[in-house]
Amino acid sequence: MALFRIARRTHLTPAEAWRRLTDWERHGDSVPLTRIIVKTPPPTGVGTVFVARTGLGAVGFDDPMEITRWQPPAEDAPGVCHLEKRGRAVTGWAEIEVGAAGAGSYVVWREDLHVRGLPQALDGLTKRTGRAVFGRAVKTLLRDRTR
Repeated sequence: MALFRIARRTHLTPAEAWRRLTDWERHGDSVPLTRIIVKTPPPTGVGTVFVARTGLGAVGFDDPMEITRWQPPAEDAPGVCHLEKRGRAVTGWAEIEVGAAGAGSYVVWREDLHVRGLPQALDGLTKRTGRAVFGRAVKTLLRDRTR
């Protein structure tokens, strides 16, 4: 498995950073050839299931995920969202943490990613690719869209 970590600071409040990072459909806007379909009705919480469909036309794969921990940020505690990846092609987990930092907030995205069929020797490549793709997603999701 390829474990990686992405850390960012933002001027956004923890509540706004959390809202943007857990707007699952928007993740598809920053991950190439991917769209997100939420399978369960709102509100988001433990048990919410969504699928990231990556591909071109009929060629691609689904990355189904389920939220197993949902703790939005509070005044005295960071928010944590833990996702279990339950696909045939992609397994592992992801965790998003958002907390207060000065006038803004910090974000830490941790992920343990495994692509079935890839030899362990390619874990380094998987880690670098994951860090680049999800680092871009975090940057895009936190970007001030009014600028």
